Amino acid sequence: MNIKFSKILGLGSIALATSLLVSLLVPTAQAATYSLPNAPTSVTSKFGSTGIVVRWTPADDVTPAVTGYVVSAGAGSCPVFVPAKKRGNIVLMPVVVGQPAGTPVVQAVNAYGFSKPTASTTSYTAAQLAKVASSSNKNVQLLQLSDLHGAIEVGNSFGTALLASNWDADRKASAATVALSSGDNIGAAPPISTEFEEMSTIESLNLIKLDVSAFGNHEHDRNLEHVQKVIGASTFQWVTANYGDESLKVLKSGTKEAKAYTIIERGGVKIGVVGANTPETIEQVFPGNLDYKDSAGAKKTIQIEPGVAGINKAVAEARAAGAEVVAVLIHQGWTENSDGVAKGLYNNLAAEIKGADAIYGGHSHQTFSTLIPSTARNATPVLLGQTRNAGVEYTRSQICLKAGKVVGSSLQHVLKAAAPTINTGVVSTVTTQDTAGAALVKKYKDQLTGKLDVKIGQVSAVFPRGGTPAVERSGENPMGNYIADLLRAKYKTDIAITNGGGIRDTFPAKTYIPANTALVRTGSGPLDVTLGDALTVYPFGNQVATTVVTGTNLWKALENGVGGNYPADGRFPQVSGIKFSFDSSKPVGSRIVEVTKLDGTAIAKDSKEYTLTTLDFIIYGGDGYLEVFSPAKAKVYGALLDVFVDALKADMAAGKVTQLPVLDGRVKKVG
Repeated sequence: MNIKFSKILGLGSIALATSLLVSLLVPTAQAATYSLPNAPTSVTSKFGSTGIVVRWTPADDVTPAVTGYVVSAGAGSCPVFVPAKKRGNIVLMPVVVGQPAGTPVVQAVNAYGFSKPTASTTSYTAAQLAKVASSSNKNVQLLQLSDLHGAIEVGNSFGTALLASNWDADRKASAATVALSSGDNIGAAPPISTEFEEMSTIESLNLIKLDVSAFGNHEHDRNLEHVQKVIGASTFQWVTANYGDESLKVLKSGTKEAKAYTIIERGGVKIGVVGANTPETIEQVFPGNLDYKDSAGAKKTIQIEPGVAGINKAVAEARAAGAEVVAVLIHQGWTENSDGVAKGLYNNLAAEIKGADAIYGGHSHQTFSTLIPSTARNATPVLLGQTRNAGVEYTRSQICLKAGKVVGSSLQHVLKAAAPTINTGVVSTVTTQDTAGAALVKKYKDQLTGKLDVKIGQVSAVFPRGGTPAVERSGENPMGNYIADLLRAKYKTDIAITNGGGIRDTFPAKTYIPANTALVRTGSGPLDVTLGDALTVYPFGNQVATTVVTGTNLWKALENGVGGNYPADGRFPQVSGIKFSFDSSKPVGSRIVEVTKLDGTAIAKDSKEYTLTTLDFIIYGGDGYLEVFSPAKAKVYGALLDVFVDALKADMAAGKVTQLPVLDGRVKKVG
């Protein structure tokens, strides 16, 4: 394949006013004896002297126990939290001056998340609400996304044009609206971003008026000079409180620099925003991407601190500087609800953060939201929220200040694929594309079509990716099997291992939209695939490499693959030439149950060596595969992308349709 591309090293409301968007809460995972709360019933409301009096009937109890109820009226409203232990299911909902028309809704909340909303039998016009509004009540609206990964085309994703128009509509509901990102805006992206050094995505974020972003690990997919270029091109503020003062100083370009926190004054409210990245970044990017030289010319590496010490310090400083509301952006993720507990590094850290009103996650590409009940650490419940990746949704949160004190908050997941109806009637999404956003994307798209819409083969069906948990990060996956088998056969080794997180889209890709409408992209197959699809699925520019691995180190490598943040970590091993089983209920480091050859012969933890094909990123310690794959004996070949594309082209030349592999049990979860 002679086409040259840039080489990227590294891994891997319910708004009841019809002018706003429908928002549906996506149910989170449920265990056999646990569940999200049931929705309240019999919601009624009436005017009070200083607000709207809302009553409801609680639904049957569930486990984990309901901690309280959120009463709100959509975008621009002033939600209030009512603890479950309070006698009487009735509350006075404050009303904000200028609040839009709406209908009160009530949701129960527990550790797993929010119930479906139940709407009041009475709705209110803006004029009616104005009669009981008070200037001592303030609304703050936070629009948040995460892990956009350069998905700027309208399709499965909102894209730049629809995100701009939707956020403009949202802002009309509240003067105190701030737009936030929890990181991974760039990297692991389709060609419309990667082929332009991600600048098309940064221009898009500028256009949609993003205010603040945290760093994610993929912001470091290229070297430090690229990070500095991104900072210089951004009209929004980058924040991270866990890089330490020395590392933070190198994240700058001209007069623009990253900060531990920032304060935005909007709609008469001072809103503090603190950021933090995952410390696993050093494992998840190519070696050297975090390196810099200090003023004396000495080589140093950006340090990303674990824990919440830096975050809590920044929150306190933001409060001291006058912030009335503080939001924290953490590039860490929720992984699953099980055993009555919401689990994930994001949840662990959120429980330790002091003084924040809302904490937004990312990184694990999952939908999640709940409230942390009041504690000695935080006087009022803390809102948690996280979105899926690739721009398929964003969160829209309302925070209510009454006489300067936060009294409640609510969160809605606004979906690109939102259903057209909810309990209270028909509500439409904003479907008019922002013209400037559409023009920006078209400018870049027109430069790619000629070389990327080239057909390279046909596949029998869509190669899947994603899900809850993501299939490529939690078990055997068809694309994982296909690539691992391809590499093992081509380089004639005993074993092949790739990382599930390296698979960045379905195939054909959802986030690559060919201009050639004659290509067959949906249906029962065969489906046409293009060079653009291939670049979208494997955007990192990783090189194929061979080496050797002992039985002992193979077990160690597989333990790494199923450890850490399973089932949401990109290090999960996709394999060929072996079978293995694991038990994720066991402690990290002792989860691998059995490893065998394909014929069932056991592979022992010993010094016997096996030949291996993998990626240069993995051989040199990426994704935590440290000191297992003998870098000194490695031989690096060509790009993974070339091997992938060449195999598809060979099938096409032979008149074959590339078949979706049937899962054969090479990876088995037990226990």
